[in-house]
Amino acid sequence: MLRRNFLKTFAAAALSLAAAAGSAWAAYPERPITIIVPWAAGGGTDATARIIGSLLEKELGQPVNVVNRTGGSGVVGHEAIAAAAPDGYTLGLATVEIGMLHWQGLTERGYKDYTPIALMNLDPAGVQVRADAPYKTVKDLVEDIKKNPGKFKASGTGQGGIWHLGIAGMLDSLNIDPSTVRWVPSQGAAPGLQDLVAGGVEIVPSSLPEARSLIDAGRVKSLAIMNPERNPAFPNVPTLEEETGSKWAIGAWRGIVGPKGMPEDVTKRLTEALDKIYKSKEYNDFMSQRGFGVKFAAGDEFLQFWRKSDEDLGAVMKKVGLAK
Repeated sequence: MLRRNFLKTFAAAALSLAAAAGSAWAAYPERPITIIVPWAAGGGTDATARIIGSLLEKELGQPVNVVNRTGGSGVVGHEAIAAAAPDGYTLGLATVEIGMLHWQGLTERGYKDYTPIALMNLDPAGVQVRADAPYKTVKDLVEDIKKNPGKFKASGTGQGGIWHLGIAGMLDSLNIDPSTVRWVPSQGAAPGLQDLVAGGVEIVPSSLPEARSLIDAGRVKSLAIMNPERNPAFPNVPTLEEETGSKWAIGAWRGIVGPKGMPEDVTKRLTEALDKIYKSKEYNDFMSQRGFGVKFAAGDEFLQFWRKSDEDLGAVMKKVGLAK
């Protein structure tokens, strides 16, 4: 009799715990979620975060607030993501720079300090100049750089950031000393492009989507894309290889991540929601209209992509003298 009662009590307790666990999973999220963006408002990362945030609100039924935490060439925002409580209420849109910052000695943070949830975007670098610049092709620009070392300045991110590495790698691949073009640090592509239009710099090697509004306005033109294939949204912009023979390719990626140690059930809920967003018409229309590239990878697949990006960037940075 005692044994039967014990078994009944044990079974009831087990069912109660299982129900509690199930209800806890179903309860997430119970309050607003914050997505931290390590870059300034107006750039491609900010735009991508805001469309994801707005669609995530619909999927999760809670407000999603996008907060720009700029500074330190991306260190401030990425640090804020890693340092947050791993409860799923503070997420971030990590960018390719997190695979570069530690090589520069700016932070110790790397892919091991985050929970990779879903890669959402990939955009190759472009070569942007003012619309009234005398160059018809990127080859013309390269020839002028060779003839006039020290004449050119470029901008679009912080010192040693992705677009800085983009042009440095391009020049190195063409047997030109990367220091020939002086880098002017900025808080992102948007302010770099404004400096380009104002005449403060001559080149911005940002992604084409980030330059799209100024391209459409006739104030900026793109001479090439650092990618094996042309961007379907910009079919008239040739690849760097087509114009110069260089196979140098580099791009910016963006993915939703959280602090290390997030609960598996919360991560699963977010991954499922982000997968739906990635497949949605709203997301694809938004990205397509702006020329943004789309690429999805979740969990371990995202981690492997991130790790390889980190290793590849480190190798290139060492080659061009940007790693410490």
